[in-house]
Amino acid sequence: MATPTVRENGNGLNGRPRGQVSQEKKEQQENIFLFIPNLIGNIRRIYYCFGTDSNSGYARIVLAIISLYFMPLHPRRCSFLYSVSCLLDAVDGVAARRFQQSTKFGAILDMITDRCTTACLLVFLASAFPRWAILFQGLISLDLASHYVHMYATLTMGGSGQSHKKIDEGRSWILKQYYSNNNVLFTFCALNETFFIALYLLSFSSPLISPQLLETVPAQNGTATKGQLFMHPWSAGAMELARANKLDSTVPWILAGISFPVMAGKQFINVVQLVKASRWLAEGDLAERKKLGLPRKKKNI
Repeated sequence: MATPTVRENGNGLNGRPRGQVSQEKKEQQENIFLFIPNLIGNIRRIYYCFGTDSNSGYARIVLAIISLYFMPLHPRRCSFLYSVSCLLDAVDGVAARRFQQSTKFGAILDMITDRCTTACLLVFLASAFPRWAILFQGLISLDLASHYVHMYATLTMGGSGQSHKKIDEGRSWILKQYYSNNNVLFTFCALNETFFIALYLLSFSSPLISPQLLETVPAQNGTATKGQLFMHPWSAGAMELARANKLDSTVPWILAGISFPVMAGKQFINVVQLVKASRWLAEGDLAERKKLGLPRKKKNI
């Protein structure tokens, strides 16, 4: 005998009130990827790369290509967009708490966005100041390694539900102060990015960092033109010549001087974070090996 189908009636569905059914549907339809903080994070990445907040996907792709193509030659626009990107880093956290939408995906999206945007800027600085390229490469490596090991140690040793910002003071007083105080965290991150933005602007202005930008190339067999010196408009030499003295260096030097101590402190914190996380993982390895009875004593034959 076939089971009769229970149909919706005025009292509810399957014996449950309509309000309860609607609430259950609403909970089932929640999309983490469309939470407001995550949308802000995605907009932040799109705005930084694409230079627009257009709702058209095709327009974003086209503008992305155009923005990235002209990025080495338009310091004002790029620095403005990058600054907006950094400021939105604070906005998405406020939105997450305001709308009760704090998620693990949002936390990792926020960290990935920060790491990627900073790395992109440092890559440009490495190309703009090749003499200091190894320093910028080291900063990229330190930033990525420090945060990855810290996150991995938190998930492995602290449990899947523990936030990477929840630091035991007994493990590191410095990291406790850095992550527990939002004002301290924002100040360090903001001034760290300010220093790199200042260096970016100096690559368009200051002969004190790149004196070769103002050197005169001796002519051979007559007067050499720019086209003869740089056969390709996107060559390294042509790009340096195009950036030379494009901006006044006064403001960038002031910003760099003010933010340098905080930037240096941020790198020190990255080192501390890497060392503490590595030791935490090593402690876990030792405890696991002891639990398994390793190393096992070899039997004498």
